[in-house]
Amino acid sequence: MWHEIGQILDKIDSFVWEPPLMALILLGGIMLTVRLNLLQIIRLPLALKFMFKNEDDGHGEVTSFAALCTALSATIGTGNIVGVATAICAGGPGALFWMEIAAFFGMATKYSEGLLAIKYRTVDSEGHALGGPFYYIERGMGQKWKWLANLFAFLGVCVGLLGIGTFAQVNGISSAVQNYFDPQELHTVVIPGIGEYTIAVVIASVILSICVALVLIGGIKRIAAVSEKIVPFMAVLYLVFTVLLLICNITKIPSAIVLVVKGAFDPRAVTGGAVGSIIVAMQSGIARGIFSNEAGLGSAPIAAAAARTKSPVRQGLVSMTGTFIDTIIICTMTGMSIILTGAWQVKGLEGVEVTTYAFNNGLPLPHAVSSFALMLCLVFFAFTTILGWDYYSERCLEYLSGTKLLLAFRILYIIAVFIGPYMTVDAVWTVSDIFNGLMALPNMIAIFALSGVIVSETKKYFKK
Repeated sequence: MWHEIGQILDKIDSFVWEPPLMALILLGGIMLTVRLNLLQIIRLPLALKFMFKNEDDGHGEVTSFAALCTALSATIGTGNIVGVATAICAGGPGALFWMEIAAFFGMATKYSEGLLAIKYRTVDSEGHALGGPFYYIERGMGQKWKWLANLFAFLGVCVGLLGIGTFAQVNGISSAVQNYFDPQELHTVVIPGIGEYTIAVVIASVILSICVALVLIGGIKRIAAVSEKIVPFMAVLYLVFTVLLLICNITKIPSAIVLVVKGAFDPRAVTGGAVGSIIVAMQSGIARGIFSNEAGLGSAPIAAAAARTKSPVRQGLVSMTGTFIDTIIICTMTGMSIILTGAWQVKGLEGVEVTTYAFNNGLPLPHAVSSFALMLCLVFFAFTTILGWDYYSERCLEYLSGTKLLLAFRILYIIAVFIGPYMTVDAVWTVSDIFNGLMALPNMIAIFALSGVIVSETKKYFKK
């Protein structure tokens, strides 16, 4: 039965992620890049400055940095560690090239999303700042497009509950825990009706579910407070290990870069025929890139709308740095580590096992130390992603039905976190890809429709 379900999911995934959707997302980023005069390059230093310089007198619930950390908590996760490995194994080294291309143009898209989130946000009766694609579709495009806003909100709930927010993250955590504590699967327990799993996985799912439940009770402010502490620390720790790996293998970097560029346009020459075409490399890289940095997906502006700021452009610039940090820096480090250690060519490895192999064979450390470091990073990255996506999904649900269903949703969300480890890796990533693609469609329609507003706001800001 599971095999048949997997085949059905693969067919749906292929249909959703056909070249037209990838072209729509890329063309949106290219169009914005041109109309904004390469803003992601020219204004990047200013954006990085704004990232650490908060506006104390702005309107909103949390600081700009806290809002960015909340957005980063939802983006820096398994996509940076597991997703990159999955993309390279499926599409060859060239997938990393297309991931970078998507991220470069995605920076312009993420800027636009952050700008629109602030411009069209609203404040509810309790003083909470609310915003995101559903509001800039409704208030920017007009009431006749409210159906599109509702569609985005519905898909946002599905992505959080059944895709990025739960199954994919928890599955990555459980795989990392099992690979470290019981790689030979010597200590197992049979769960009636589900199957046989290691005790480490079962314990991890219980502890994770409890921790998630404790944080979710506090809402956006507690999620932001947790993210503001964990995300910067774990990102720096992960970068320290990946930079050390690259330094220790610095002589292999030039050849790895050649593999990436050559594999992007001629995958067969690099993979020996294992990867069929450039479309496979593009599809793998762009899909995983969007999963990682969420540019074009429309999720980050939901967090950006809560930022304490008076300027849409300023918050747009801060939001843009999220894609730069997530993909241009962290995903590149992971991808290069996998390629130059040859981890992507080792048969029988999937998901986090690929990145673990790269760390174990690329770092001058005992395998126990490198594996533990990777496991720790993955666990905390995925944990904060779970928290961030709960916030996104709750705001989507609140837009659709008010606050009356939020408690029931949180219970379902925690249940999804609990059962996530028992989903197969392929099924998890396929479901996530499907919902990613569907969610991006209404958001990109809004980005195209409101591009004139984006350009106008940007010009006015920099003229001042």
